[in-house]
Amino acid sequence: MKTNTMEKEIHEPGHDLYLGHEDPTIRLLHKIIRLAVKMLAVLMVFVIVWGIGDVIYVLYQRLTSPPFLLLQINDILATFGAFLAVLIAIEIFINISMYLSAHVIPVRLVIATALMAIARKVIIFDFESISPPYLYGTAGVILALGITYWLITRKTTPELCVRTDQRSSQEKGPAG
Repeated sequence: MKTNTMEKEIHEPGHDLYLGHEDPTIRLLHKIIRLAVKMLAVLMVFVIVWGIGDVIYVLYQRLTSPPFLLLQINDILATFGAFLAVLIAIEIFINISMYLSAHVIPVRLVIATALMAIARKVIIFDFESISPPYLYGTAGVILALGITYWLITRKTTPELCVRTDQRSSQEKGPAG
């Protein structure tokens, strides 16, 4: 019975695919979507492995082209881009895994993944060929994501501590 009570406390409509929904049609649809998410997890593993192959290929290509075994700044940036693309794919896989295990969309992790993706873009920028509006737009996205991440972490951390304290005091009972 305790698990049922805790499950209801965690359930937030709109943020999960609640498998305990009272409507059997909605429950079935949620199960189908969860199956689709599992298939996405398997496909993401293939993407990660393929991405590792791409990193190896990019390194091989850059190291074997003249000048032999030397990397120029553009080569290093291309290699960083390939590495970071794999890391972003891993973060997306972690998002999917967390969703499957917790039945909740991990909003904080999604925002962190978006920050990592935009950071990848900034790292591989060719500042000679991008326009100022594009740069300002990217800065705006980074600022918005940064503020969002800060607000989410600032708001959820104290709440979780309070909930944990309330649960532990409720479990102890009136005697303490």
